[in-house]
Amino acid sequence: MDAELAELLKNHIEQADSFIDRFDAEAWLMLMDGRLKRYVKDSDERLTLLRTVHKEATAAGVKPELVLAVIEVESHFDRFALSPVGAQGMMQIMPFWKHEIGRPEDNLIDLTTNLRYGCIILKHYIDRADGHLAEALARYNGSYGSYRYSAKVMDAWDNWR
Repeated sequence: MDAELAELLKNHIEQADSFIDRFDAEAWLMLMDGRLKRYVKDSDERLTLLRTVHKEATAAGVKPELVLAVIEVESHFDRFALSPVGAQGMMQIMPFWKHEIGRPEDNLIDLTTNLRYGCIILKHYIDRADGHLAEALARYNGSYGSYRYSAKVMDAWDNWR
């Protein structure tokens, strides 16, 4: 590991407040950093993304690795992604959600905002589906009744676990 990456990792571990202890933060960030490198080239951007994913997923009660799989399938880690139907950001959030909750000024391209919305929406659908992940993922994607999207996320999740 080069000195610059070691320093970045140290700083991100110290800022990671959603882990049980420093060792958990270090182990998870190092493991996921290696896997995310093929999608996000900048090491500081990778570690910021991973720390934020872990924090928002943990707060919502969703496995961070599942969130990484959803992001991989939805946007391939492009925070500026915009779908043909208007979904925005890494987790491809539809703008109508901002109006549904009375926060029309929220910026869905903002990393933390996008992850917060996406993790809470995903958790809602997991709960609604009584933990049946394929159904929850299909609802998240708006493809309820078809499980092609769910299968893609489950395949991606295998790489993040």
